[in-house]
Amino acid sequence: MNSKRLITIVRYIGAAVCLAGIVTFYRVVVHANQTTVALTLLLFILFIAAKWGLRFSISASIAATICYNFFFLPPIYKFTVSDPQNLVALAVFLITAVFASRLSHRIRTESRDARARQSELEMLYSLSRGLLQSEELAQLTNSIPASVTLATGSNSVLFYLLEGNRTYRSGANSSIDWPTVIDTSELQELAHAPGVTITSGGEAIVPLRTGVKPRGLLILRGVKLSTQTLEALGGLVSVALDRVRAVEEVAHFEAAQESERLRSMILDSITHELRIPVASIKACINRLLEVDSQGLAAQRGCLMEIAEHSERLDQLVTEAVEMAQLDSQQVSMDVSPQQLGEMLDAAIEATASKLVNHEIVQRIPAKMPRVSADPLRIEKVLSNLLENAAKYSSAGQPIYISAEVHGQCAFCSIADRGIGIDPAEQPLVFDKLYRARNRTAHIPGTGMGLAICRAIIEAHNGTISVTSQPGQGSVFTFTLPLA
Repeated sequence: MNSKRLITIVRYIGAAVCLAGIVTFYRVVVHANQTTVALTLLLFILFIAAKWGLRFSISASIAATICYNFFFLPPIYKFTVSDPQNLVALAVFLITAVFASRLSHRIRTESRDARARQSELEMLYSLSRGLLQSEELAQLTNSIPASVTLATGSNSVLFYLLEGNRTYRSGANSSIDWPTVIDTSELQELAHAPGVTITSGGEAIVPLRTGVKPRGLLILRGVKLSTQTLEALGGLVSVALDRVRAVEEVAHFEAAQESERLRSMILDSITHELRIPVASIKACINRLLEVDSQGLAAQRGCLMEIAEHSERLDQLVTEAVEMAQLDSQQVSMDVSPQQLGEMLDAAIEATASKLVNHEIVQRIPAKMPRVSADPLRIEKVLSNLLENAAKYSSAGQPIYISAEVHGQCAFCSIADRGIGIDPAEQPLVFDKLYRARNRTAHIPGTGMGLAICRAIIEAHNGTISVTSQPGQGSVFTFTLPLA
């Protein structure tokens, strides 16, 4: 005897015992009138219908009607009814009991269905949150089987994607439920099915579609969900796939637009910066051709000007190439423990020709701990900041260099007393090709130096910032992790 049949028998016995208890109570203990007995029996029937269902309540209604007639309607202990009114009352009692049982069973069924729908809606909501967290197609396709398994409580899930003819699986027994090598030809046919299919073995086959175009297939094992919920689940997965693809396409389009904009900016900036030294070199060459043999001083001046502008051209090309390499992450950092003071001395020596009109004031602790840095790259940062401090300061103004340690980072600051930067422009000075408005008119530059500094410092897991007041000077501060 199986457990379900045993439960049914126990419930029938329990209902019979309860009915017998009610009859005994009103016949032996309390002698109540017929109305009280009828209402008590109706309450008993409603309880049976609410707890155990319509089948048990109908049986209880018939049994209660028989007991009501035999024990409480005259003549007592007989199934005959002497008064026609009692016959009507008995019929009304039976009809009321059956109708109340039906209503109670209907309410119970609708309540159970509502709870099931609520549970399925919560499952779909949970799944949608999991799927919407992915921003990349590869990440989403790998996470779909696990997300569906977790949300639905399936034993195992197979996800098939028509694009690329790829399969993904998930579940505690996925290696047992699904063969290692799967024949995708059958999966392709199932993906073109018109709707959800539930096999006799309880396997749910859910085609994935974008409009009328099939995208793939979901196969769920060990889950009991309605067809509508399975269709909604398939639609949710399809929408998630379309959303991620659309996000990637928008990102690629925006990246292409940004690349084109940056390319145009670089071209415009470099073209503008190239015109000046090229024109100057051409003018110097023409003057050299025109001077006579006695104009050695003029020749020397022209040659020095050619050398200066050639150096500027070389710097421009070097910065453009370095910026492109840093953007494409083609530059590897040779990081090792270094003394900040040694790198600073090397940078001062490299930019000595630019600093001749400025006093360098250093405030570096004698026992400064080592930092993790690529010395050549950090010397480049220091050189750029020192050149900027000299370029935007009047001759004779000092340049201050200080360093200190806070926590696990070393802070290095380079301050000048130059023209300063407007507060609205300070967040923008580290962007590629951006130059402050008060600098572009009479001071040459490409707008790539500070962008290169930021790229190098961020590659060292550091930060760089600026504090400035127009007319008072600027302080550029960068951090490096301690070795």
